Amino acid sequence: MKSPHLLIPLALIGSSLLTGCNDDSSNKPDTTAVVVDEKHYQPFTIGLLPDTQGGSDASGQAHVALHPLREVLKHQSAAGADMVIALGDLTDKGSAVEWQEWTSVAKTYRDQGMEFLPVMGNHEMNYSYTHAWVETMRDYIPEDAVHMPGYEWINYYVVRENVLVIGLAYYNLPIAIDWIEETLEKTAGQVDHVVVASHDGLIGAKYGLTREQIVEGTKDDDWVYAVADQIRALFSQHDVIYVQGHEHQYQRSLIAKDTAQTTFPSGSTPSGGNYRMNAYTQIMAGNASYKGYEFRYGERELVQMIIAQKNATQSGGSTHFDVNSGLLHFDNDRVNYQGYFAEHTATSNNSDQAFTADWQLHDQFTRTGNRCETVVYPNSIPDGTRSVMVFQPDYITDICLADDGSVARLAGGVNNTFNRTDTRGRDMEYMPGFSRAETLTDLTRLAYQWMYQFHESWTPNLNGEQRIIPNTVDNVLDIPETTIDLKEHVTLSWTPATADTLSDILIVSGTQNQTGVYQGDYGETKDILTDAGLPGSTTDASSAKTPVVLPATATRSWNISDAVADAYAVEFKGAENLTADNAQLASLKASQWQPLTSGNCVTAGRWLKSYLQTPPVRPAECANQPLVGYDAGENTWWTVLNRDAELALITL
Repeated sequence: MKSPHLLIPLALIGSSLLTGCNDDSSNKPDTTAVVVDEKHYQPFTIGLLPDTQGGSDASGQAHVALHPLREVLKHQSAAGADMVIALGDLTDKGSAVEWQEWTSVAKTYRDQGMEFLPVMGNHEMNYSYTHAWVETMRDYIPEDAVHMPGYEWINYYVVRENVLVIGLAYYNLPIAIDWIEETLEKTAGQVDHVVVASHDGLIGAKYGLTREQIVEGTKDDDWVYAVADQIRALFSQHDVIYVQGHEHQYQRSLIAKDTAQTTFPSGSTPSGGNYRMNAYTQIMAGNASYKGYEFRYGERELVQMIIAQKNATQSGGSTHFDVNSGLLHFDNDRVNYQGYFAEHTATSNNSDQAFTADWQLHDQFTRTGNRCETVVYPNSIPDGTRSVMVFQPDYITDICLADDGSVARLAGGVNNTFNRTDTRGRDMEYMPGFSRAETLTDLTRLAYQWMYQFHESWTPNLNGEQRIIPNTVDNVLDIPETTIDLKEHVTLSWTPATADTLSDILIVSGTQNQTGVYQGDYGETKDILTDAGLPGSTTDASSAKTPVVLPATATRSWNISDAVADAYAVEFKGAENLTADNAQLASLKASQWQPLTSGNCVTAGRWLKSYLQTPPVRPAECANQPLVGYDAGENTWWTVLNRDAELALITL
């Protein structure tokens, strides 16, 4: 990873560089910094614009959903977006009227300096394909875009700062994967971050190439089947952030290189340093149209771990649609993501349907490439379920190593606050001689090979013992409705020290994204405190997930701006010369480094897990300060937090 001008305190380089120190100051680190000349990149922000198709009016004329489109672009412009990725289905039928509507809004922002990177959706492909798309979008596709041979104006990439952005048309991911691999090799020395954008994805909520083209695919039609493993492996290797539209709902998940149950928490080795989990991030950007989809088929838990799920359909008990705005901020080695939503009831472009979006933050993460990570499961895992190494609800990780020799790890805490969602039941079919599956058994096998975890005590499926059911009466494969408890993707990232810190900076992210919200398959509100999950949603097919007892701190709100995480512990150790005599543990608040607690409130001694339930006795004035301790024997600080945080050692 490239980094900005790296500021390294001389004390961290070695005593041979220090001169003129007397005995009185020998235990005080010299904070004079040496600047290592590394390339510095300007911050770069990408906005994610979901589907904006508006449907047809009474005369049959299709329109763009102008009210959501205006609100999203206004929000992203105010947030300083340098580029907006339009994630397909810009239009409903690709008509001249729709192109004029879309460009009438986008042109204003383009002329103000906002760059667009549009990708073709199925509605453009089905109705207007090459001619109207190229005719209109050539004015929005960047002039310096590098196009895939034979797919010009359809698949292309640009490099901005240290970010590679690849745009792909609907259904083009498998077609383009070799070109993507070549592009990654070609740009390897230029970029630290990779964003791949397309209208659809490999793993879906309602759709997904795996279900559509493999499990329910056509016999001997292997254009997805042959490369699906290659896609997951390549994207995992390059830490890809994959963004898509198409699904008219919001979802963030991790897609495993192999399987979710073999995607173990990451850590470090003395010789190799930190290593990441074998997975990549997939973001379904949500909705900016006048329709919403229910959550069908559920979590593909064989290869997927859902971190965030939110949909609103204005039907089935849901009272509104959502409009979504996502922002990816890149700053040298760091990526910071925020997902926003606003409720609305607009169904047309009529003036009386106009609304002003009340944007609320509902998803976020911050991380760098130099990180360790884990998936923290909710505490609803049934007693007696084998952990299989990954089913753990505790905030515990292996040690994570910084470049300056600092070491950190998560040392305790339990995920008691989590979100829950229902899915709608569906079925899958086959046609002997035409489909890949020749029999119902074949179809069942394919579903378990590619989508769902086959339930055994040693390979449990937490979403139901009978995740799929062969229906011999109707000769279809039933996917029962079920209830899913979401996971947390918790990361420990390192970024270089600044002039204000004595150590590299630890970023803890992913602890406060869930608040105890429960929604039904159509996005309707349910109560996790009183409502049981759907029948058969546990590893015991005869039972349902039970109502949850939440901590008093759980807000049960979609807005996470004031969310409180479950208490978790962090251990932090700096370089050997940094001790409690010359350094203190601090957090970044409002761009200022502040000690986590005053000196007289630091508890002496090692971290004890029992402190989560019974904290050590401290002076009365420490009651409202974070619990912080220092283990002199190990030269290690520890603290208990209830929010994401940036931590470092600073001078006393």
